[in-house]
Amino acid sequence: VQLQASGGGLVQPGGSLRLSCAASGFTLDYYAIGWFRQAPGKEREGVSCISSSGGSTYYADSVKGRFTISRDNAKSTFYLQMNSLKPEDTAVYYCAATEFYGLGLEAHGYDYWGQGTQVTVSS
Repeated sequence: VQLQASGGGLVQPGGSLRLSCAASGFTLDYYAIGWFRQAPGKEREGVSCISSSGGSTYYADSVKGRFTISRDNAKSTFYLQMNSLKPEDTAVYYCAATEFYGLGLEAHGYDYWGQGTQVTVSS
């Protein structure tokens, strides 16, 4: 079972990035998925999640209206489109999957985690 996150990088404030997370070794269709982030010296926080069908999504208030989560079960890949990025969005971003937790942003509810990808928003 593996989740491989990619797409991070350095971007100026106001810019955009799209993170991807490729799943292998399990059937992603049955899992809700989420994105989390951890900035230096801070606790990991939930950013967004999406149900197994893709029909329901949830966003942290800090990213609502700027980030969009999506999934392509046929490709076993899910995404986080990040627009209007701010310096406070700088963090390592992690993807995660959960079979039974449902739609939520508590890290303890997730079964599988990717390795993280660095996002830096700076001029």
